[in-house]
Amino acid sequence: MDLGIKGKTVLVTASSKGIGRAVAEGFAAEGCSVAICSRNKDELLNTAEEIKKKYGMEPVWCVCDLNNIKDIETTIETVTKQLGRIEILVNNCGGPEPGNFQQLSEKNWQAAFEQVLLSAVRLCNFVVPDMILNEWGRIINITSVSVKQPIDNLMLSNSLRTGLIGFAKTLSNEVAKFNITVNSVAPGYTLTNRIYDIAVHKAKQSAKSHEEVLVEMAKEIPINRLASPDEIASVVVFLASKQASYITGNTIQVDGGLVKGLY
Repeated sequence: MDLGIKGKTVLVTASSKGIGRAVAEGFAAEGCSVAICSRNKDELLNTAEEIKKKYGMEPVWCVCDLNNIKDIETTIETVTKQLGRIEILVNNCGGPEPGNFQQLSEKNWQAAFEQVLLSAVRLCNFVVPDMILNEWGRIINITSVSVKQPIDNLMLSNSLRTGLIGFAKTLSNEVAKFNITVNSVAPGYTLTNRIYDIAVHKAKQSAKSHEEVLVEMAKEIPINRLASPDEIASVVVFLASKQASYITGNTIQVDGGLVKGLY
């Protein structure tokens, strides 16, 4: 299937590893001009080199702390200068500090707000004006299945990622007339460093090994396994396609059936 996005300029944030990296590779496979960013320069260089070898295109890379507006601004300027206007924005970030309500400080809340919600708002502030001028754009937010079914011990993620969904839905209504779609993807348990860290944290609280915790997580899922990052990436890339041009304001869970609710 031709997704109709060959040559489009894409920025994927937090994309040196995990789901972000899989998304960047998915767009590279479609012939897009891809930009990646993260806080870790060594991981960025490694990812950029592997994408170049695999897909024959060299992604633009930028060191960027999503909690720092100056880093975001520099990233946007670099990508625009080297690749042109950003036509597809994928807002991705690492998960905030795990913990229950009484374990979390106001500093934790502020950092999570900047990481999860404010970073997406800032990035959209930079790219939406050009998308409006171009009368075309795609914004896809990678959130978590916790926006549909809160996960124990993830107070910050449950709260702030849900806020991102509200922002995305409202923005989608405002920019739809300019042929810009805004959607969110809510991954379930996926084989990344983040899920490993959660398993380790749960193991410490339950006197189990993290391997046992991962097995128990898989048993919660009707499909009886955790997702691979590529399975999340395929949905993100589709939402950027011409075939998905009538889908906007939605949150699509990719969770193997984990969420028990109907909506």
